[in-house]
Amino acid sequence: MAQYNLSFAGAGKVAGALCREFSSRGMNIRHIVSASEGSARLLADHYGATWSADPVFVEEVEVIIVAVPDHKLEKVIRSIRCHENTLVAHTAGSFGLEVFPDHINKRGVFYPLQTFSEERKVLFTDIPFFIEAGNPETELLLKNLAETLGAKAYVVDKENRKLLHLAAVFVCNFVNHMLTAGKDITLKAGLSFDVLEPLIKETISKAMEIGPDKSQTGPAIRNDKNTIAKHIDLLSCSPEFKSIYKEITESIIKYYKTGL
Repeated sequence: MAQYNLSFAGAGKVAGALCREFSSRGMNIRHIVSASEGSARLLADHYGATWSADPVFVEEVEVIIVAVPDHKLEKVIRSIRCHENTLVAHTAGSFGLEVFPDHINKRGVFYPLQTFSEERKVLFTDIPFFIEAGNPETELLLKNLAETLGAKAYVVDKENRKLLHLAAVFVCNFVNHMLTAGKDITLKAGLSFDVLEPLIKETISKAMEIGPDKSQTGPAIRNDKNTIAKHIDLLSCSPEFKSIYKEITESIIKYYKTGL
């Protein structure tokens, strides 16, 4: 297994998860840059690294990983000063190599398609990394970096990676919001969200096994107007969820061409 010296710009959930995993596999975390001193110092101290607020990397390392929110990405990357032989790679799904300034010679994208949180430890062997690089040498380094985590690396250009990022919003962020709606409605019925767990697990398992389009059930795919009307009436107390229910129901009906 290749051994790398790594530094990070960012000290949030993605940076924290990557630091933990790389360190557990024998990589050296050398320097953490973040304007958030509290979290950055804590992260740096934990891995025996140094910290600074300015994105100036004095020590030469193989890779600097930029894991910051999308709206900060371009500003942070353009501010980075590092050794000319260091690869700088960002973790954003919706950006490509265009965000790098000319003074960064080695550039790449190292996008993990996963959701991260401080409370949960994910298996990196299950995470696909979508990479893009400025040259074959950099591409190989990014592939090796993913492989040190036991992960799979896929070379995907910016436009297709943007579509993957959009798909991730649907299957993760939107699904979480649907689950939140289900939780709120279940609590209104005086029951615990736990009663939905078997249904949620079977829904996801079936979608992965036979495909989500072939797994669809419920009143919308049957165009059961009577049940749909009753559900809409029940949601009168929540205009937001009522609007979502109507939009999704109409979308399902149109998708399966059952007609209104």
